[in-house]
Amino acid sequence: MNKPASAPRGAYPHFLTIPTRWMDNDVYGHVNNVVYYSYFDTVVNEYLLRTGVLDFERGETIGLVVETQCNYFAPVVFPERIDAGLRVIRLGTSSVRYQVGLFKEGEDQPAAQGHFVHVYVNRVTRRPVNLPAELRAALEPLSVAEQPD
Repeated sequence: MNKPASAPRGAYPHFLTIPTRWMDNDVYGHVNNVVYYSYFDTVVNEYLLRTGVLDFERGETIGLVVETQCNYFAPVVFPERIDAGLRVIRLGTSSVRYQVGLFKEGEDQPAAQGHFVHVYVNRVTRRPVNLPAELRAALEPLSVAEQPD
């Protein structure tokens, strides 16, 4: 199986530093694979909250995760800090495909890279809706040409 090419640190326009936690390590002495998905979720939602386009309590439109994927290139171990890089590789009518790179502090190549797809739906009906203009405007600075994972 061929691993996809990884995108270097400079390919990501937004970063969030996330400290690993003692409980993130597994019995094999590194951060467990499922924890990486929580890092993905954290950087995406941090950006949406920081830019004011996510109101998880009262917003009419919410993003539901419909797909995630991750490739692992190097282990991460507590107490390392990671820089979670975020970019948008597809901005659709009702969906967004985020790409996340998880970098050890000071490293140019990611320890892991993957994607996270949100489909935006009406909170009540759970039917897809067009991306609100303010959400699209917040995501456009993160947009790059679609890249394979």
